[in-house]
Amino acid sequence: MRSAWSFLRITRNFTSRARCSRPSSPRTPCHPRVAAHSLLSSPPTALPLRRTTPRIQSTIHQLSHSFYTSRPTSSRPTYRRFNGRQTRHAPLVALFVRWGQHPHFYRHIFLLAGGLGVFYVSNLETVPVTGRRRFNLVGPELEARFAEQMYEEVMGEFRGHILSEWDPRARMVQRVMDRLIPMSGLEGQKWEVKVIAAEEPNAFVIPGGKVFVFTGLLPICGNDDSLAAVLGHEIAHNVARHSAERMSLLFPLLGINFILSAILGLPPFLGNAAINLGFGLPRSRAQESEADYIGLMIMAQACYDPAMVPSLWTRMSQLNKGSPPELLSTHPANETRFKKIHQWLPEAQDKRAMSNCYERSDQIREFMNKFRYPVW
Repeated sequence: MRSAWSFLRITRNFTSRARCSRPSSPRTPCHPRVAAHSLLSSPPTALPLRRTTPRIQSTIHQLSHSFYTSRPTSSRPTYRRFNGRQTRHAPLVALFVRWGQHPHFYRHIFLLAGGLGVFYVSNLETVPVTGRRRFNLVGPELEARFAEQMYEEVMGEFRGHILSEWDPRARMVQRVMDRLIPMSGLEGQKWEVKVIAAEEPNAFVIPGGKVFVFTGLLPICGNDDSLAAVLGHEIAHNVARHSAERMSLLFPLLGINFILSAILGLPPFLGNAAINLGFGLPRSRAQESEADYIGLMIMAQACYDPAMVPSLWTRMSQLNKGSPPELLSTHPANETRFKKIHQWLPEAQDKRAMSNCYERSDQIREFMNKFRYPVW
């Protein structure tokens, strides 16, 4: 009871001292609540308190100190001032803005652009057959490592569905590959042909000479010439090293996506979609057209008839009726493909004529006649 009475007297002393210390004004009367607010609006100081014990003085000091030190923090985003404007920026943008105010900013930009230009030019190479210049960072050793990993994954996925090498379908694919490989310039690779029992009409060649053909593709091809067109296209991807080119472009595209997300504030998936639509898909379509051209020349040099290619892609287009438009696809549209193939057919026919295919066919026929039964 006595301590409660002492606390009331202390509060009364506070309000009365604050009321007497403020200058009187007719507009702002000295009200006890106003006086208490003015007292708490300044940091706590050692005020002389009358008739209070040291324990009560320390308690009041702790309460007032916690009032000033435990103010609630705002959950609003922080704003910074740049060029006299109050704007919201990410830390990376703030770093770029500060860098732009540097006195040697343009010199830094010139050195950075020059270094990137030298790095780009030093990693340019020429694609075989077409002569296209492209940027490539990935060497054959690194590409071979990725190819080994991919080969193990495919073999593990289709284990138990790979046909024997004595199967007629596997022998058909091997027969066509034996004629295409010498014309590809990749004879030094360890080629392996695997035919998978699956209804999917597909075929692909992993870098390093690992060929995978699905049995669902063979009825669509129908003969060796059409199968040579498909396998020549897949071999052409290895001749041009398109997989290494795609891996090389992955690093710059990731950097561009990071800059777009950091500076423009775009979500990562939107930046990735914009880069893929503006750069990734057109590059993929260009690689597919390049593989069509190289594959057509390879099959023509191997003495297969290039005139069978348009009919093959006609049958393939009937299976892909629900494909997306060319702008959103990784492959050229069927009309674009037909138009380019018809433009390349005269050159392919000339390649076939220069390969002495007629003399080869006569030699093969004479060789096969030796194994015929004699007619009595």
